[in-house]
Amino acid sequence: MHGAGDVVVLQHGLLLDCKSWDQGGIVKALTDRFRVVCIDSLGHGLSDKPFDAGLYGQEERAGDVVAVLDAIGCERAHVVGHSMGGWIAVGLAKFRPERLASLVVGGWDVLQGLPEGRKGRLRFEDFMAFARRTAPGLTEWITTDFEPGIRACFDALYELDGAGAALSSVGVPVMLWNGRNDPVHDNMQAFSATEGLKFLSVAGDHLGIIFSHGVESARGIGSFLAGSLRDRD
Repeated sequence: MHGAGDVVVLQHGLLLDCKSWDQGGIVKALTDRFRVVCIDSLGHGLSDKPFDAGLYGQEERAGDVVAVLDAIGCERAHVVGHSMGGWIAVGLAKFRPERLASLVVGGWDVLQGLPEGRKGRLRFEDFMAFARRTAPGLTEWITTDFEPGIRACFDALYELDGAGAALSSVGVPVMLWNGRNDPVHDNMQAFSATEGLKFLSVAGDHLGIIFSHGVESARGIGSFLAGSLRDRD
């Protein structure tokens, strides 16, 4: 944990870990006003990496975040999720909305989920081949022992039912956040406008909003969080 103030939970994406938020300067930019908690998602970083696919469902992953909040004595937190972390954040809106103070969903198409593959539904093998080719630093830790957990994470991302309705009715401030070079940007901007949600558009692509443009992202996220505090007060 870093900083002091209202709790902000940062939940990373697939293949990343809690240190990802430090690399682009996001943690540093938020700790002047907030108590920042970065969680290693199940199957990643220092968290357990079980083989049981049933542990990786959206409700179970939302429960993992709640368990952390319970452990630190936090009743309600601002939750910021990127990519898979955005999917987990949606899970909190669906299953545990009472634990939310506000919600930021970044780099995730809440309606369509993962992009299509060359022949329809994206296969885990194709995703991993692409990741190993384009971002080897993010995949070198995935041994044969860890791959079943990553596969379970990936497969669970197709659990999309009720996402749009949950974000529209969760009862706390919600913002979607995407890079202008991310293919999901325009769809999520349109969804935000339709549902009356805030939208943060920053430079960069899917990973760039974390690593290359983290300070810009943090500035927009921080302003949103500060606004949600003013609205609460």
